Amino acid sequence: GSRCILIFQLPKLVTLPTIKTMSESKPKCVLAYSGGLDTSVILTWLCEKGFDVIAFCADVGQHHEDFEAVKAKAVACGALKCVVTDLRHEFVTDYVFEAVKCNAIYESRYLLGTSIARPCIAKEMVRIANEEGATYLGHGATGKGNDQVRFEMCAQALMPQAQMIAPWRDAEFIESFKGRKDLLAYCVKHNIPVDAKPKANYSIDENLYHTSYESGMLEDANCTYDESMFKMTASPQNAPDQSETVAIEFKAGVPVKITNQSDGTVKTDPLEIFLYCNEIGGKHGIGRIDIVENRFVGIKSRGVYETPGGTLLREAHLDLEGVCMDREVKRITEGMSAEFTRLCYNGFWFAPEMDLIRHSIDYSQRDVEGVVKIELYKGNCIIRGRDSKTSLYHADLASMDIEHGGEAFDYNPADAQGFIRINATRLKTYAALRAKTGGN
Repeated sequence: GSRCILIFQLPKLVTLPTIKTMSESKPKCVLAYSGGLDTSVILTWLCEKGFDVIAFCADVGQHHEDFEAVKAKAVACGALKCVVTDLRHEFVTDYVFEAVKCNAIYESRYLLGTSIARPCIAKEMVRIANEEGATYLGHGATGKGNDQVRFEMCAQALMPQAQMIAPWRDAEFIESFKGRKDLLAYCVKHNIPVDAKPKANYSIDENLYHTSYESGMLEDANCTYDESMFKMTASPQNAPDQSETVAIEFKAGVPVKITNQSDGTVKTDPLEIFLYCNEIGGKHGIGRIDIVENRFVGIKSRGVYETPGGTLLREAHLDLEGVCMDREVKRITEGMSAEFTRLCYNGFWFAPEMDLIRHSIDYSQRDVEGVVKIELYKGNCIIRGRDSKTSLYHADLASMDIEHGGEAFDYNPADAQGFIRINATRLKTYAALRAKTGGN
């Protein structure tokens, strides 16, 4: 598909050296590497510029990825070596479950599947750079997207001395590669292996939390995609006609167990819990959305996402908070959730204000403990009950059949009369003003 490019002038700090001006000791660059066309060209291009390149590929649960092939391709493109790190467990426990705890959701629909993976990847990238003595960090994010901001903000928060290389913002690189045709020609010239499979007319970002589809044909906001596009979920129409019910147990707001009450499957390891949520949610067509969202860089973007496990856990966690969390704490944490979401989406995961939010959310989750039963059926998560030993819900107090609060609570319905009168005072005052001014 066509590529849209926004040109930024690189600061002098990251002016790329050339072979002629390079000393014998080449500078090292850790490149975030996927094995795809763009980053393979970037890798070879950086080598031509005189860098020793260490390719880094994060395993965050990409579907059916052949990491040995990725490593071999990186070396074939000129990398000193390719480091592949399995970050799946850390990604779930330190990032995905953090989002679950605060019910994070961007613009009421997007569950941050791409956003929340970037700090996890950037942290490991910085660790490798420090281990290898590299001072340059490179990536293949475009100049119109959010990822350039996320990678660089996270990296610079963890490694202030890092010098960033973003070729899709470099004037020379952009002049050399105006589209896919130029990239492929470069691959032929430099013997870079190219995937022979036809390229889909959209871009894909995948991890175990979600898969996203955007660009290409999807840049037409009215374009309908083909069902074959999806990787994680069945369509609700093709999902099983028989529903299944799962029980999800939480402690301190974190999932600790899932039980399939239909077939007896039980998972307790964090990674296995999440992967099973994906499996069972995807089977029943849970978690698909098609939206136009607002990027941090000021551009609207159309994206299609599937987040089966994340959707299932968010519904369960929200329901459990309903019985375990105090009303005013809930009101305050909803504001914190919005702030957590904004910071994560915009790339401020390692900012001090994010530390404040996450510690506050942890405190709010102390009593969010219990089990939620959810029935899954053709794209729907249907709550079927919940139980918690830390519940603030009391049937006697809520009952319409008991006049007072039961034996444990002193509640007199007659007190509501004064409660209503006091709360209505300001409304009456405002109404009197409006009448006085003729309603203006």
